[in-house]
Amino acid sequence: MSDPRIEEFFAREGRWRAELSALRGLLLEAEGIEEVWKWRQPCYCCAGGNTAMVAGLADRCVLSFFKGVLVEDPEGLLVPPGPNSRSARYVVFRRLDEIRASEPALRELIARAVEIDRAGRRVAFAQDDVELCAEFEEALAADPDLSAAFEALTPGRQRGYAIHVAGAKKPETRFARIAKHAPRILAGKGMHDR
Repeated sequence: MSDPRIEEFFAREGRWRAELSALRGLLLEAEGIEEVWKWRQPCYCCAGGNTAMVAGLADRCVLSFFKGVLVEDPEGLLVPPGPNSRSARYVVFRRLDEIRASEPALRELIARAVEIDRAGRRVAFAQDDVELCAEFEEALAADPDLSAAFEALTPGRQRGYAIHVAGAKKPETRFARIAKHAPRILAGKGMHDR
């Protein structure tokens, strides 16, 4: 039985309604895919792993694969969502006919992603790739509690804060970002945790 929130998600009026429904149909055709509600939207899982999601953005809709970097992509459809993406990859669409034309390749990508989850494969992340800007290092050196809390965060959460803080152009903005997020770090939360 489908979660009513999922049905509401796909029934909503909006620019990408038809495209998202078409992508949903392709995902649900795949053997072993389960449609669940996570992070306030539908998520497609297999063998206990998060496999894929669909999303409608301002200028495009996407079919996103959590472990997309592992998915063999002979058609070259998969792209990283952003410059700091290490694992996720997605396919971008701007029209329903693009999805229809890509259906055979999309079915293959979905099948490969399912096999990755069934095999229990994981993306190997470098554990020492978090580079802190001078302001962040200074703030951690000045506050042992903040330093201990930061070290206790997962590498991904550390990386998220490091990228966010270092992204500010001015030192005062970097210090302001650290101060703003210090309570979350002390609470053991990542930038996007609730």
